[in-house]
Amino acid sequence: MKTLFNNYLNTFKGLSREVWWLSLITLINRAGTMVIPFLSLYLTKSLNFTLSDVAWVMSAFGLGSVVGSWLGGKLTDKIGYYKVMVFSLLATGFLFVALQYLDTFMWFCMGIFLVMVVADMFRPAMFVALSAYSKPKNRTRSVTLIRLAINLGFSAGPAVGGIIITTLGYGGLFWVDGVTCVLATLVLVLVLNPRKAKTQEDIKNQNPESAYGDKAFLIFLVAMMLFGVVFLQYFSTMPLYYKDIHHLTEFEIGILLGLNGFLIFLLEMPLIKWLEDSRFTKIGLMLFGAVLTGLSFIILNFTSWVGILIIGMLLMSIGEMITFPFSNAFAMDRAKKGNQGEYMALYSISFSIAHIFGHNSGLQMVDAIGFDNTWYIVTLLAALCMVLLFILKQYLNANKKHKRKEEENEILWI
Repeated sequence: MKTLFNNYLNTFKGLSREVWWLSLITLINRAGTMVIPFLSLYLTKSLNFTLSDVAWVMSAFGLGSVVGSWLGGKLTDKIGYYKVMVFSLLATGFLFVALQYLDTFMWFCMGIFLVMVVADMFRPAMFVALSAYSKPKNRTRSVTLIRLAINLGFSAGPAVGGIIITTLGYGGLFWVDGVTCVLATLVLVLVLNPRKAKTQEDIKNQNPESAYGDKAFLIFLVAMMLFGVVFLQYFSTMPLYYKDIHHLTEFEIGILLGLNGFLIFLLEMPLIKWLEDSRFTKIGLMLFGAVLTGLSFIILNFTSWVGILIIGMLLMSIGEMITFPFSNAFAMDRAKKGNQGEYMALYSISFSIAHIFGHNSGLQMVDAIGFDNTWYIVTLLAALCMVLLFILKQYLNANKKHKRKEEENEILWI
């Protein structure tokens, strides 16, 4: 047991002090994002919105995320990641508190749009900061540590959120979200001195290539958008499935969602360390993660046994553990060719687009054709993601062979 524990701790070695601080800031911030998993329940139960209304609110959520990610990438390349992160965290805190006072459909759509514009400016800035503070060999594990913080926050968040709803009502969630964002800002200002932080110029490519002209990266983005659409069902349609079909309480839903974060906290870093040292490629690992995530939906149609929900959550969690860290690392590797803010903004935008279509389409399908048929369609989307990742793998292999031939020809000419 002691050896196992020491081996677990060894997977965290070699990461920079700044990466650990970024992880703590992310943990504080994400621990407060307990509104998001309960948003569809809040809108239907407290504000009496229809499923169709909720679907459009989720689209506004995703659209704000797209604009915020794009704007965050632009500002990161212009003024640096530190200023963008400080502004985003602080402003998001105040906006979350204000959001609870919007109770009509139109105002709530505009409110959630604005919250996400400001909140998701943080993402590309944080990825660029992470790249600046990470050694190339530690990049995937640095991303994994950030994800560990995110999922530890999400693990505690839904569980605590269920308790807060029971005791203080849904309004308490917005206050906790706002306060934790402000606390994360204070930690950022206190521990990451901007004078000691690397400037954007230190990590900027002097002859950048446009991310929009990187064909392999564009194929990758479409695959990640599809994966995002599939994955996000766990935070919009799935809570409704738990409640309406399996009759779970908000507290039980929070515990089940929290299981995802707990598993990732416990297993992801050792898993990533082992996979990094294996012969598998990043694309191959992402493909396998997409397979597991797709399976987590299709098995729900096989039985009405409540235990299948736990099995589905296990499959999704392992798929997520594999796909997200290696997709992050792949994006950061490609970003070395151009402006990092632009590349990481597009990576964030792929998931923001998934927010626009994923929540809305999932909820609309549930309303129109029921949960079972929705899970079949979601599984099909996961299969399309797999096909694109396979195409990407073949494309990159063909490019490598072509480049190798060119180098051999150059040597022959010399």
